[in-house]
Amino acid sequence: MKMRRTNGHRALTAVALAAGMAFAVAGCGGGGDDEGKKEDAGSSSSAPAPDEDKGKDGGSSSEPGQSGSLATVQGNGISLTVTSAERDQGGFLTLSGQVTNNSSGRWIGAEWISDEQELKKNGGSLAGASLVDTAGKKKYLVLRDTQGRCLCTKFQGGIGQGDTIDWYAQFPAPPEDTAKVQLQLPTMPPASVALSGSE
Repeated sequence: MKMRRTNGHRALTAVALAAGMAFAVAGCGGGGDDEGKKEDAGSSSSAPAPDEDKGKDGGSSSEPGQSGSLATVQGNGISLTVTSAERDQGGFLTLSGQVTNNSSGRWIGAEWISDEQELKKNGGSLAGASLVDTAGKKKYLVLRDTQGRCLCTKFQGGIGQGDTIDWYAQFPAPPEDTAKVQLQLPTMPPASVALSGSE
């Protein structure tokens, strides 16, 4: 008698456990899909768009012209971006872009002053910039006017912390078949710049 009751009790327990597990598996399976969908929907709606990320990180102000730039160089908290390198009909090459000061204070550009005595009076400027045509083995210095002023941006008053300004510098144009040059600035790594044709 005791054996029959024990066997019957075990059978009922096994059936109850099997039914409970079946319900649990069904509940987990259905709920999991809904929860997964809710998580996916939540993550897609709460995740910021790429433009929002750039805005929060200061994208356009700390890295100006990155998307359409020809070259970008960084050093000592300063970022210089080249956005244009165009040959002028007068035989000049004009480079332009933006300089951003990411350093901890005002930047006056003193380290970019030319070593030439005549150009030192320009103060903080792009007077120390040069272009190197590695294929033609020539170096081009920034042009100057008859009074020794460089045909380039002068950083009068400096650039405030976190500020960005436009810059330009004019050089003698390399030969027409020169497609690339290296922009060199004191204290900065060289930057390879592709040249556009004459307008």
